[in-house]
Amino acid sequence: MNLWLTLHLLGVVLFVGNIVTAAFWKVRADLTKNPAAIHHAVQNVMLADYIFTIPGLFLVILSGGMMAARAGVSFSGFNWLVLSLILFALTGIIWAAILIPLQRKMIRSSARCIETGVISQAYRNASRSWAVFGIAATLLPVVILYLMVMKGF
Repeated sequence: MNLWLTLHLLGVVLFVGNIVTAAFWKVRADLTKNPAAIHHAVQNVMLADYIFTIPGLFLVILSGGMMAARAGVSFSGFNWLVLSLILFALTGIIWAAILIPLQRKMIRSSARCIETGVISQAYRNASRSWAVFGIAATLLPVVILYLMVMKGF
């Protein structure tokens, strides 16, 4: 296996793996209805994005670009790579424009919940929106993963 492919696979594991596990732990914390556990979880979801998701993102982009250039894959027309890049950009837009601000709101809201001992409506609303957009931002990379493996068109 060559270096670029190894880096690409590492990036995918960091990127997709963190998306899935962060959602799992956040949902598990919400189910406890414990404001301190929820606050701790949403803080760590944000931290994990910086430690795992962002480096994974950079590895995927750098290594994928290098492999595509070396393989002479065309970026003109509509093919599996172009569709994958469009979906990847859409995932990034959802994450940067919607999910990160919602995570910040959940952190602020959950901190207030610790003080009151009650899960606020503001937290519930942000959490619900985070779940909806998070599902989209999780499913899109799964579709991309399929396209990358199958290279169907």
